[in-house]
Amino acid sequence: MANAATADSQANPLEHTPLVTSNRSMKWITDRVCGITEQRAPFWWYAAVGITGVLAAICFLLVAYLISTGVGVWGLNNPVFWAWDITNFVFWIGIGHAGTLISAILFLTRQKWRTSINRAAEAMTIFAVMCAGIFPAVHVGRFWMVWFLAPVPNSNAIWQNFRSPLLWDVFAVSTYFTVSLMFWYVGLIPDLATLRDRATNKISKFCYGLFALGWRGGNRQWHHYEMAYLLLAGLSTPLVLSVHTIVSFDFATSVIPGWHTTIFPPYFVAGAIFGGFAMVLTLMLPVRAIFKLHDLITTRHIDVMCKIVLLTGSIVGYAYIMEFFIAWYSGNPFEQWAFLRNRIAAPFFGWFAWVPGGFGDWAKWVASDPAPYWPAYWAMMFCNVIAPQLFWIKKFRRNAVLAWCVVMFPNMGMWFERFVIIVTSIHRDFLPASWGMFYPTWVDIWTFIGTIGFFCCLFLLFMRFLPMIAISEVKGVLPEADPHYGEHDDEDDEALSASKEHKEGASSVKGGAD
Repeated sequence: MANAATADSQANPLEHTPLVTSNRSMKWITDRVCGITEQRAPFWWYAAVGITGVLAAICFLLVAYLISTGVGVWGLNNPVFWAWDITNFVFWIGIGHAGTLISAILFLTRQKWRTSINRAAEAMTIFAVMCAGIFPAVHVGRFWMVWFLAPVPNSNAIWQNFRSPLLWDVFAVSTYFTVSLMFWYVGLIPDLATLRDRATNKISKFCYGLFALGWRGGNRQWHHYEMAYLLLAGLSTPLVLSVHTIVSFDFATSVIPGWHTTIFPPYFVAGAIFGGFAMVLTLMLPVRAIFKLHDLITTRHIDVMCKIVLLTGSIVGYAYIMEFFIAWYSGNPFEQWAFLRNRIAAPFFGWFAWVPGGFGDWAKWVASDPAPYWPAYWAMMFCNVIAPQLFWIKKFRRNAVLAWCVVMFPNMGMWFERFVIIVTSIHRDFLPASWGMFYPTWVDIWTFIGTIGFFCCLFLLFMRFLPMIAISEVKGVLPEADPHYGEHDDEDDEALSASKEHKEGASSVKGGAD
């Protein structure tokens, strides 16, 4: 009976899986996370930093080349005045959304599973925003005039247009970066003090001690720390929703068919969370395997993040469908033409010409004049809508390799989404005489590849010199962190001993009676 009861309790579906498995102690968590920075860096880390560092250097060399030569080194033309530059900007801004979402919103809603991934996600946010900031700064052409975007008096009597969403971008992104950096740094302070106390050489001890700000772990310090963290989380929460909303206003406030739609703000926010979580999984799953962090980043963490990718991917798919419905329902021929002839029309519609009735004729008509960028549109649909549906299958959510393979599709699909929104809406607009195609130059391609190298190089440096996992927060989800830990066990032991004494007394009384 006892074995059956034990088996039933283990099979109980309502019982939560622990966030730290294998009954790991607080000391083990400290040793495991700090050991990554304290041990000698492996050879693959130096090789990876070298490769990504070269790519980052190429990025900044090409930026210098663009500033000295002009934006004509990109493939921009009339009418495609925005292309890979703004595509990359929106892509990187979207990548940075998951970090603040995990850190702020999930903290306020007391989601304890965030503790193992929030530190790396916050770092990813900061690095992604740094990559994003490169493109709007240099796409203006005269880089040395960017400071006019700041509302400060100047000798030319130039004042900013505060009604322009492009200026809103400046304030939104800079505020988002500042608050995210503060949030990340405040969370690091207790763990920096841990590294300071464990440091074996004077340089490390001085550096970690400098940034630990004299942390000693006293009750008063913890009180102020938790209050500051709570306030920053509350301040960051509206930024998660506002930043990509304001980025979407760059397009939604225009009159260009394909841009002029009110669905963009929620659509962009959902897409940013979708792409951000996909990137968190892309980075953390290899880290989990390389550094043997399976007891800290458990199958439960992977499962929950995959469910969020599935949810947000479904929201994005719904937004794609609603775009077509709105274009049809509006009765605007320019909007309908932009979606049909600039995006959806593809040669494979001809496969359905055999279908009897009006649909076969319509499919034949659509296939007769395919959209110039139809591969980008249908790659976006497959990567963002169809591929994430695999996460309905539990095996794909619970298997780290399969999950990593699936989330690579949203990483690609979200870039294609931004390209489709920007380029396909402006390369063929109202006047056929001004139609033109965009073809990226080698500067476009290698600048984007360079930002990927810059992002990865920063993440590798973060991985090596700072604790990737929030040690103090992970310890807080252990059973030992509960102030009443062990009290129930003592009560159970007392009840068990009392029950035994009662049984022994009853048996002795029964024996005496016999």
